[in-house]
Amino acid sequence: MRTYAGHSTASDSNALYRRNLAKGQTGLSVAFDLPTQTGYDSDHVLARGEVGRVGVPVGHVGDMRTLFDGIPLEQTNTSMTINATAMWLLAMYQVVAEEQGADIAKLTGTTQNDIVKEYLSRGTHVFPPGPSVRLITDMIAYTVGTLPKWNPINICSYHLQEAGATPVQEIAFAMCTAITVLDAVRDSGQVPAERMGEVVGRISFFVNAGVRFIEEMCKMRAFGQLWEKVTRERYGIEDAKQRRFRYGVQVNSLGLTEAQPENNVQRIVLEMLAVTLSKDARARAVQLPAWNEALGLPRPWDQQWSLRIQQVLAFESDLLEYGDVFNGSHVIEAKTAELLAGAEAEIAKVLEMGTRAGRPGIIPAVESGYLKSALVASHAERRARIEAGEDKIVGVNCFDTTEENPLTTDLDAAIMVVDPASEQAVLTALEDWKATRDDAGAQLALERLKTVAGTDENLMAATLDCVRAGVTTGEWSFALREVFGEYRAPTGVGGAPVAVAAEPGGELAAVREAVAATAAELGAGKLRLLVGKPGLDGHSNGAEQIAVRARDAGFEVVYQGIRLTPEQIVSAAVAEDVHCVGLSILSGAHPELVPDVLRRLRRAGVEDVPVIVGGIIPAADGEALKAAGVAAVFTPKDFGITTIIGRIVDEIRLANRLQPWASAATAPGRN
Repeated sequence: MRTYAGHSTASDSNALYRRNLAKGQTGLSVAFDLPTQTGYDSDHVLARGEVGRVGVPVGHVGDMRTLFDGIPLEQTNTSMTINATAMWLLAMYQVVAEEQGADIAKLTGTTQNDIVKEYLSRGTHVFPPGPSVRLITDMIAYTVGTLPKWNPINICSYHLQEAGATPVQEIAFAMCTAITVLDAVRDSGQVPAERMGEVVGRISFFVNAGVRFIEEMCKMRAFGQLWEKVTRERYGIEDAKQRRFRYGVQVNSLGLTEAQPENNVQRIVLEMLAVTLSKDARARAVQLPAWNEALGLPRPWDQQWSLRIQQVLAFESDLLEYGDVFNGSHVIEAKTAELLAGAEAEIAKVLEMGTRAGRPGIIPAVESGYLKSALVASHAERRARIEAGEDKIVGVNCFDTTEENPLTTDLDAAIMVVDPASEQAVLTALEDWKATRDDAGAQLALERLKTVAGTDENLMAATLDCVRAGVTTGEWSFALREVFGEYRAPTGVGGAPVAVAAEPGGELAAVREAVAATAAELGAGKLRLLVGKPGLDGHSNGAEQIAVRARDAGFEVVYQGIRLTPEQIVSAAVAEDVHCVGLSILSGAHPELVPDVLRRLRRAGVEDVPVIVGGIIPAADGEALKAAGVAAVFTPKDFGITTIIGRIVDEIRLANRLQPWASAATAPGRN
């Protein structure tokens, strides 16, 4: 039983972990901040406003010591949500455990370490796919011999569903990732053939559970059956225990609503039941989001509520006392078979792409943009169904009348706010660390790391040497960037098909007319919209959906993907002569990054280009952004994407002293 936690500083997060463990939590699930996840030190320009926002900053082994102070790691099961820098964080964890006197062979836990889904959904990738798979392979080979109880990779389909994956896509893409990783380990020669069963036995999965109860439960049954088939037939694993499908679940956050957020509690419960009721497909570990995550960062009390939901189910109900109550159900068996057949067909398609490219596995399908475009398209179709009312979301597109909600009467108090002063404290501590360490020793370790990276030698030993020498997270990752390079993943926007038809008399047709007419009035061939993601927030789903719908409405869309500085966004806005700048931020860094973009636009002499902002933005922050000059703020409650595009057109018209389209369309002389 876990809650995903970490924020502000290592010491603040340590206090939170101790409280959660005292409340009955049975494992730790560590959230790292975005600079740590993407290999930047807290003082890097891209880290501004992101330090300690969505997790804990860990810049060196001293931070890791503080994070687990007083928590015996030999007795603690720790899950670390970390991918591109997974090897680095595992090395720091091992060194701290050694300092505690632990037997590292007894360490239990998981590093997520699934880089493929980062290219497709979360965006915390750093290196190109080839070197990333090499890092994963080296970690797995190392743990087999040294940390035999550790799960070195957690194949993570959770974020695929968040990015729009259907159940078939979620199963298929995750299984293709697992096959690619296992093939890489087998072919590396680092693990003897007779020990591949140990590798397979330590592979775990992290899965999403949505609100469609039957479908989600059948998805898990299909997952388990497919894993049994793959491990037996492809890898010849005879030990049933090693073939066991081991998975944990975070129930769906995509479906949590800002409107009537109290409804999220029953959604969370139903999603949890989908992965616990069926004993043959029961999750090994479950972590639940908080009811208010669509509003902002949950408070400790909100996380406690989610933990108590699990405890009531486990200790008050009789759910765990019986065998699988769904065995023999024709409905369940038929749906499971349907999902299994669809997933196997999609797996064959993806792996065939690799074979044709001469590089077996999932990577060619990543690099070609096929996987990303498929997810963007599925997400666009889902959004279109919601907007059309085909998929009903209670409190959003139906049953939206409500009594006053006492939970959100004071919105500013309904979420946790990270103290801005904590970022400066982290920066000061980082400066002190660098000033007091043996700098010559650190540089020597970094040179050794780069040398090893240029060979086939396992990188784990050189990484451990860097930890012990006091190297920082940014220094480790930039040393490897020098050897491996950096990677910008395909956005998937260009290849996404039209999801909403511009039917005569429909909303999209009206917006298309407004776009064309406004472009004509401004003497522009097309209206141009820049969609930008400043900072390190890699959750690009919203930005992608805005970009796709704006394209379908007739805009020329400039979208360069994630991880841009305000300076880069403004440079693109000026170079492309855009009519509107749209910024998407979900990490909470908007109070610093958005005003910076506004200031830079003004300094560049751009006065007539409206700036709009979308993301998880508390009401008070939204008003502050408008006061600073933002034209409009959109949050998860604004589910109508076509309506948003129409608002963008009107903001462009207002900025250029034209009547709003609704007024202009009914003016004398207009039909």
